[in-house]
Amino acid sequence: MNRPVVTLLFALMTLAGSPPARAQEFPSRPITIIVPYAPGGSTDVLGRTLAEAMSKELKTPVILENVGGAGGTIGTSRAAKSTANGYTLLFHNMGHAAAPWLYRSLNYDPLNDFEPIGLVADVPMILVAKKNLPARNLEELVAHVRSQKDKVAFAHAGNGSTTHLCSVLLMSTIQVEMTLVPYRGTGPALQDLISGQVDLLCDQPVATTGHLKSGLIKAYAIANKTRIPSLPDVPTFREAGLQGFEIEVWHGLYAPKGTPSEVIEKLTKALQSALRDPALVQRFASLGTAPVDASRINPQSLRTHLKSEIDRWGPILKKAGVTAE
Repeated sequence: MNRPVVTLLFALMTLAGSPPARAQEFPSRPITIIVPYAPGGSTDVLGRTLAEAMSKELKTPVILENVGGAGGTIGTSRAAKSTANGYTLLFHNMGHAAAPWLYRSLNYDPLNDFEPIGLVADVPMILVAKKNLPARNLEELVAHVRSQKDKVAFAHAGNGSTTHLCSVLLMSTIQVEMTLVPYRGTGPALQDLISGQVDLLCDQPVATTGHLKSGLIKAYAIANKTRIPSLPDVPTFREAGLQGFEIEVWHGLYAPKGTPSEVIEKLTKALQSALRDPALVQRFASLGTAPVDASRINPQSLRTHLKSEIDRWGPILKKAGVTAE
């Protein structure tokens, strides 16, 4: 046997006895996290904070890409169809669970087209308004809405987004139809709220806290069991007179279906470490939230939670008669 053939056979035998390169090398280049909403919204802000912390843990750049539109389904679809190698991830909120009930022609399956990595944070919703809306408290606001009805412009970040789900539930709770105004994300909706082009927005404190503290918008109530430290003067809906209106927006990190298990394991460990990072914890606290309990930062917890949320939102949206098409 001549030398070139021997060399080739030796090389093949060496490769055959080596573990897959992807397991050894991951990550060997930058990772992209898709946020399926426009810049400036709550999920975007949390995602950027998370990406920075994970960059330190993975020792490679983690870049956030905004792919907004259609209530988060455009960016989510892109993530679902990405190469399943761990270099493209999805950071989404509870709107991921509502999409199958809102979009009949959805071209991905939220539960079966993704590999869960772990839960990240739970954030209560807050009802905010343009600063010159005449109502001084929630009771006066409900009276104002009932008198004006569809003249009241209620902004949201697209059908199926958390802001849309919150607005639908609020209208159902107080039994008044307002005019829903969709945007490509919370960022553009907030800008129009600040300028007075729309009247109301139901969003997370993550995006609204800074504008509230600067007086550009005002708050009526927070959909939580208790007040939050970052906005101690904002009452809960219960305190403001509306019983049982509590919405907590959960966020999770996913990879496309088929991503190797060893890659998912590395990403999960990086996520767990990132959510213990003191800088991230402090930043989350300033935004009115905190990382979830450590026991929930794993693929199985996110998979179980997503399935239960898909089951929960179906009856709610059917009762409200809401679809996106």
